[in-house]
Amino acid sequence: MKKLDEKINVGYFLAGLGILIGLGILFYVYDYFKLKNRDSFAATQIFFADNISNAHQKLIERFNEEYRGRIEVIPINLPFSKFSTNERKELLARSLRSKSDRIDVFAVDLIWVPRFARWGEPLGMYVPVNERSRILESALQSCYVEEQLVAIPFYIDVGMMYYRRDILQSLPDYPQLKEKLKNALSWEEFIELHRRLPRLNHPFYMFPAKNYEGLVCSFIDLLSCQEQSIFAGDSVQLNTPAARKSLQLLVDLVHDYRMTPAVVTEFDEMNNYRYALNHDALFFRGWPGFLRNFDAFDSPEMKDKMKDVEPAALPYFRGHKAVSVYGGWNLMISKFSAKKSAALEFIRFTLREENQELMYGEGGYLPVNEAVYQDSLFLKRNPELNYYRQLLRNGVHRPFVVDYTKISDVISYYLHSAIKKDISVPQALARATEAINSKEVLIR
Repeated sequence: MKKLDEKINVGYFLAGLGILIGLGILFYVYDYFKLKNRDSFAATQIFFADNISNAHQKLIERFNEEYRGRIEVIPINLPFSKFSTNERKELLARSLRSKSDRIDVFAVDLIWVPRFARWGEPLGMYVPVNERSRILESALQSCYVEEQLVAIPFYIDVGMMYYRRDILQSLPDYPQLKEKLKNALSWEEFIELHRRLPRLNHPFYMFPAKNYEGLVCSFIDLLSCQEQSIFAGDSVQLNTPAARKSLQLLVDLVHDYRMTPAVVTEFDEMNNYRYALNHDALFFRGWPGFLRNFDAFDSPEMKDKMKDVEPAALPYFRGHKAVSVYGGWNLMISKFSAKKSAALEFIRFTLREENQELMYGEGGYLPVNEAVYQDSLFLKRNPELNYYRQLLRNGVHRPFVVDYTKISDVISYYLHSAIKKDISVPQALARATEAINSKEVLIR
């Protein structure tokens, strides 16, 4: 009997060992195939959704070359030329809402992060604190939801202004004026400059005022300059002295000071740039990448004008400080992806110093890796990057709330209506406040 028990115990041991070995093989096979293309034994294919510019394409090619035979990034192009920012948002949301695993990595406007967090893989355990310390704090701040890391910065942006050097240098005090523009003129000085330099049939200042997020950025620039927010506690409060002052200025630039043509109510950023160059506007609002995106301005005449474009800080209200809104895009990993480890490899690759420099050099995308701003050789080749870093220090974020895009849609609608003179400034702000706080759905 004793020998029989021993045989049974040995049998159980061997059976248990066999099960453990079998499970180990099963998990290995599962992990192996999870990281492989379903239809072949080729490299793991991860699908990356973004506006795939020439810079993006070169970055992807560099990655695919380094990871040849292991991981291959397949771009899903959602170009700004074809899809508005809101359309891109809805396309991504629709795909993720369906729990599709067709997208592994996707780019989001930094203000979308709270909304997309429900579909994103938490990244805190994969990106230790020492890795995060190498990223610009102003960029990383937009990647947390309820203190959990859910995104990684890809590049950052900051609102600014451009001016035509060839036109402005006709003034005798241009050298002094140039220095003041770099540090920011007050709006009062800016309006006085318009009086000094009247140019019939040419715009003085252009800003995009279409019913969209770009207009909200201009409004928040002005509101934040006064150390004010669109929120009062947990509710939105726009009918305030600071908000009225901000919107009234945007209206007055068009209708009172006549510094800006009424046609701006039809323009997003790209059309604003085109009109500004075609009509020899002296100043126009924009973002740092404009100077490097020559492909959109391919006529010889446009390129000649671009040579005389200089960056400057946005004006501020006297008695306050110059600030401007942050922009930029972050990367997230879909929680429905079956290839998360490969997706994480790609995101880590995008953060490398040499790859951040590639994105800036090819597309003007401001780096989020601190090391780029310490690279003396790179800064020597790209001295304007020092100036952009200065502007970044004066940046402000838009509110990080789940419903921000819905709130922004309501605000942009009423700002746009006020600039068109369809409604008064106090009415626009009061109605926007009421619509947002009552959860009213705005039909655009």
